[in-house]
Amino acid sequence: MFLGTHSHTIDTKGRVSIPAEFRMEIQLRSENASILTNDQDCLAFYPYPDWVAFSEKLAHASQFQPEVQKIQRFFSAGAAKTPFDSQGRILIPQHLRDHAQLEREVVVAGVGTRIEIWNKDLFARDRESIYSNFDSIRSVVASLAR
Repeated sequence: MFLGTHSHTIDTKGRVSIPAEFRMEIQLRSENASILTNDQDCLAFYPYPDWVAFSEKLAHASQFQPEVQKIQRFFSAGAAKTPFDSQGRILIPQHLRDHAQLEREVVVAGVGTRIEIWNKDLFARDRESIYSNFDSIRSVVASLAR
């Protein structure tokens, strides 16, 4: 499980360091390269086994619904295999950097079974939104848990 937030920088070649505890967990779980893909306002970084499980859920949704086709395209067409280099960094392809508006300063956040990579300012705005709407968000999540 991935937990916590870490501030990092992207170098001029588009590489970012993944925190050591995240890297160790990923490497223990699979020898396959992890998958980096679009998410709503950030990037989602999945260990390979979790990407397979996520992809299978998408594949089982109705192929005849336009919304399903769009969400499958959004996640799968934007995805890239991202192996670690010898210094524990991953290369973020330009199309993904553009999507998430990644500049020099980023936040790497553990979110359970995935890691999110955020533009530092967008992450701060998202956190503010969560704090200011916490009661209503909690109500929605409580109703889903029933």
